[in-house]
Amino acid sequence: MRLFLIRHADAEAGDPDELRRLSPAGREQARALGEQLAADGVRADAVLTSPLLRARETGEALADALDCTSEPSDALAPGATAAAVRSAVEGRGETVVVVGHQPDCGQIAAELGDGTEPRFPPAGMLELHLPGASTS
Repeated sequence: MRLFLIRHADAEAGDPDELRRLSPAGREQARALGEQLAADGVRADAVLTSPLLRARETGEALADALDCTSEPSDALAPGATAAAVRSAVEGRGETVVVVGHQPDCGQIAAELGDGTEPRFPPAGMLELHLPGASTS
């Protein structure tokens, strides 16, 4: 499985945390990232996001560019683990985009990748290949 692990784009400050929206710069980041993925020939079978608003908004922009749908998953809420990501993407296809939060994205990337925890700025992305993930 080809997994694109993405941190949500830049968000505005505020409370409650769950309802923080993307900033204007974040909306542009998400749009540009989606366009770049599409230009690179990525054809996502699914876009799964954290249920928090900023992650959903990022996922919607990505899904628009990739001509698919975006779906929130409680498994990707803050505190998500590599095991939760594996479970969420199981059976979702050959190419899945996951939108989450920091520090989760870095920790998940390290566990599913080569053990190195990458930097994940807003709208940061890492492509991973998961062996043995079944598809539908």
